[in-house]
Amino acid sequence: MLKRTLLFAAHQALGAKLIDFGGWEMPVQYTSISDEHLAVRKAAGIFDISHMGEVTVSGPGALDFLNRTLTNDIRKLSPGQGQYTLLCNAQGGVIDDLYAYRLAPEAFFLIINASRIATDVAWLQAQAAKWSGGQLNLTDASHHYAAIAVQGPKVRSFIDACIPGASEAVMPVSAVSALKKNQLAGFPFEKSNVLVACTGYTGEDGFEILGPEAAARPLWDKLLAVGAAAGIKPCGLGARDTLRTEVCYPLYGHELDEQTTPIEAGLGFFVALDKGEFNGRAVLAAQQASLRPEAPAGQVGGIKKKLVAFKMTDKSAPPRPHYPIWVQGEKAGVVTSGTQSPSLNLGIGLGYVPAESAKVGTPLEIEIRGKRCAAVVVPKPFYRPTKA
Repeated sequence: MLKRTLLFAAHQALGAKLIDFGGWEMPVQYTSISDEHLAVRKAAGIFDISHMGEVTVSGPGALDFLNRTLTNDIRKLSPGQGQYTLLCNAQGGVIDDLYAYRLAPEAFFLIINASRIATDVAWLQAQAAKWSGGQLNLTDASHHYAAIAVQGPKVRSFIDACIPGASEAVMPVSAVSALKKNQLAGFPFEKSNVLVACTGYTGEDGFEILGPEAAARPLWDKLLAVGAAAGIKPCGLGARDTLRTEVCYPLYGHELDEQTTPIEAGLGFFVALDKGEFNGRAVLAAQQASLRPEAPAGQVGGIKKKLVAFKMTDKSAPPRPHYPIWVQGEKAGVVTSGTQSPSLNLGIGLGYVPAESAKVGTPLEIEIRGKRCAAVVVPKPFYRPTKA
């Protein structure tokens, strides 16, 4: 039986089309993907993200443990700050990509992908069992939280009316709207307390709000009611996917998996090779070194594939995941994500090609319904939101 979030009845009441997403019955759309997508780009959209997982890591050994387990440098975080990071195996393959927040000097909070909760927790527990660097407490807290994302350029205009007042935990800020990118604080909401992070998966400004089960429906309803004047719309997984594809954010199981490294995925910025030893470092360091301009062609440890962004240059149906990519008459890779961009009104996609074919301007062909259609490698991202 499919799992349901606490907002399932709200989705039904709003007429959502529901699908199986990683074992969860989730809304894929309410009106149309394009309508919801453009609402986020121009005004505001609200997403149920309660299917995501949460892990807490605390104790005197927590910081060192996470720095040995994750790719980014968690020492750079002060309480109330977060960072995008990756969990890798010894071969540098990505077990998951996630957000890590520092709640206190010895307390951290991880937001992980819904489809990877069991795998991530098992991996972290196995690493913790071998840990000898200080006391460590690791808890799967996924069942303790509901979560909502509210995204778009008009969100700051009404968020304080939904969650009024100054923060009371993690870091001091005068209001939710005072949070800056990647900051997190705790606020009172009605009879509960919620964590609010200035993060998201759309490329737009906005917030992700986590709280107890009792807060989920009141918060959802209030955001929709107060945000109505700003044009807020409920959004499903379909718009989430087109939004994140336009800004080239990876999705686990598409751009990332245990056989693909962050360097191959173009995420080297989130790999802190200078912080000391961590899982997969040797492989990732060799791959990163091979990308330097002075590196000899075919250097040992070099990468053989790279994630590229491409746009269609022929009139065609939209590219979709698993469609073959052809380079100079040879089948060279597959599309990992593809769609018709609602913002740009053209076919766009992401996919892996041989490293030597990843240069911007390289012509490609995408095989769509048995026909090869012209495309070209373009810079990332496809779309840059207008900053207020």
